[in-house]
Amino acid sequence: MGLLQEKDREYIRDLFSKLTNPVKLIYFTQEIECQYCRETHQILDELSELSDKVNLEVYNFVTDKEMAEKYNVDKIPATVIEGTKDYGIRYYGIPSGYEFSSVLEDIVDVSKGDSGLSEESRQLLKEITSPLRLQVFVTPTCPYCPKAVRLAHKIAIENEFVTADMVEATEFPHLSMRYNVRGVPRTMIGEDYPIEGALPENAFVQKIVASYKQMNQ
Repeated sequence: MGLLQEKDREYIRDLFSKLTNPVKLIYFTQEIECQYCRETHQILDELSELSDKVNLEVYNFVTDKEMAEKYNVDKIPATVIEGTKDYGIRYYGIPSGYEFSSVLEDIVDVSKGDSGLSEESRQLLKEITSPLRLQVFVTPTCPYCPKAVRLAHKIAIENEFVTADMVEATEFPHLSMRYNVRGVPRTMIGEDYPIEGALPENAFVQKIVASYKQMNQ
């Protein structure tokens, strides 16, 4: 039985009818000892059936080690949303609940190859000129988390040096502990600079650029 209801499928088909360039969902899995790997695979499989412009590629995290290294995937379940190039968009954990909408909107943005950020944000982000990793810790029941995830992913689309990960906090408790995640969303800029909560675009971008500058003094 499918996870998506027919009314959801109709909505997504309509949304995907606006896609311009093809999009690849690159999924890393391992059926043994991986909570939610099977469910995540099913979600992505059902999504890919709703448009001929959305294609799913599935790799084994262990045996397809070269592909995992190519995309710097270090845990599973992991989903990369790739367009004409790899924009640095990553999902670690099942993109369910509120985060499902983030995946749909990311697919549309990646297909367009445009972040949709304001001109002010675009100019600010030009100051990031070396690799930077953002990690947005979320839970599926958090209504404010998609805003932070979407902004981080838009920033990754806009700036080739930025990789932005959604990390489902309850699936990766060791990371939640390491980064002192007590509430979500919590965005880690590099290893040491956190953003608590979901900020407006301008404030979010300013904080990331300011933290990047401090890291590179």
